[in-house]
Amino acid sequence: MKYEMTQRENTSTDLVEKKMNTLGKDETVSNNTFEVLKFFFPHLRKVGRIYPDVIIGKEKIGVSFALGISTVSRGNQSYVKQTLNSVVSRMTLSEEKDSVVIVSVADRNEDYLKSVVDMITKRFKRQLKSGSLEVISIPAFFYPNMLHVKQSTEDSGKLESWRIKQVLDFCFLMLYAQPKAMYYLQLEDDIIAKKMYFTKITDFVHNITSNNWFYIEFSILGFIGKLFKSEDLTDFVRFFLMFYKDKPIDLLLGDIFQVKMCNPGETPEKCAERNKQIRIRYKPSLFQHVGIQSSFPGREQYSKRITLQE
Repeated sequence: MKYEMTQRENTSTDLVEKKMNTLGKDETVSNNTFEVLKFFFPHLRKVGRIYPDVIIGKEKIGVSFALGISTVSRGNQSYVKQTLNSVVSRMTLSEEKDSVVIVSVADRNEDYLKSVVDMITKRFKRQLKSGSLEVISIPAFFYPNMLHVKQSTEDSGKLESWRIKQVLDFCFLMLYAQPKAMYYLQLEDDIIAKKMYFTKITDFVHNITSNNWFYIEFSILGFIGKLFKSEDLTDFVRFFLMFYKDKPIDLLLGDIFQVKMCNPGETPEKCAERNKQIRIRYKPSLFQHVGIQSSFPGREQYSKRITLQE
């Protein structure tokens, strides 16, 4: 599969596929990008350099916005093409130039990786060539052994493993994106972006008078549409990794606010007031959740489907 992708890249899109053991010393992503992971996962201390198995794209850096989309197989149903089409097509050319969309394949199924790569290299060739779109895959060795141990025939055990892996998938993607841009926007692979969503995001961020904000919500659903300052991403990832076995990532996002921003002895009302000032919510939502088939096998999620107001 990787040989076929290499041939495709060489003959058409002039992309890049790299493996850990072939990296040079002058790579665009810092050697220390993923070093924080070794503190939390002892099994990674035996690994040399941690890096995605596959990188397809120009490894663009120095832009204003990085948009992260983590994707896994949903069986016979897939929304990633629809998601990516809305995210990419609803940017202007100048906005494309000042951003990079990163699709992270967090699935061990190589057939799924190949299907995503084939779809993107065929439908988004221009964006790949310009560097405004990248595809990476997370190496299997990244995940701790406890994920395998927790697998069981019980739905509760499978759900717990799925939630744990989802937190780790997001952490890996956030670390990869951090050196690339000033801001990082977290998306998922089963959403549709509203028309002019990117223009509205950039205008909103540039018009904020104070830089003292924690993160901005461009959607109220889960972890979708959360915008972070890239300089803060390592702190967020460290917190997520401390408690990745305990809660879903959207709940951990609320917890980190309580820990960092609520003073000891402060009343809940006082903390809630500060919450409104530094956890900024943009209205209306700029992203619609369209996925009915969850990434957790066999689960459907109608309750998260919302309609955007144009």
